[in-house]
Amino acid sequence: MNIYVSNLNLSTGSESLQELFAAYGEVTSARVITDRETGRSRGFGFVEMADDNAGQKAINELDNAAFEGKTISVSIARPKTERNDGGYNRGGGYNRGGGGGYGRNRY
Repeated sequence: MNIYVSNLNLSTGSESLQELFAAYGEVTSARVITDRETGRSRGFGFVEMADDNAGQKAINELDNAAFEGKTISVSIARPKTERNDGGYNRGGGYNRGGGGGYGRNRY
C-alpha cells in the first residue's frame, strides 16, 4: 500500500518517517520529498507498506496525529497522473517579449 503523508516538519527525514510507520508493520520504503534545486524538504512524503491491512491501520491512527511538532495528514496515495502539457511552455511560452513601443517617445 502506498501512503501519502503531508504537513511534515521541514526537518523530518525519511528515516524518522520510516520509524513512525514501522510500528504498524513492514515498511518497504519511506521517502520525504525534497526540492530539486535546494535539497530542502517540501513537507510531504510517501511510505510504502507491505501489508494493506497494516497500512490502513497506520492511516487510521496517524491521520491528524502530532509528529515532530506538526499535525500530519495521512491518506492513501493517489496514482501519479500524466501531465497534459507534456512539459512544454511552462511559465507562459516562448518568444513573447518586446512589444512594439507604440506611443513611446513621440514627443
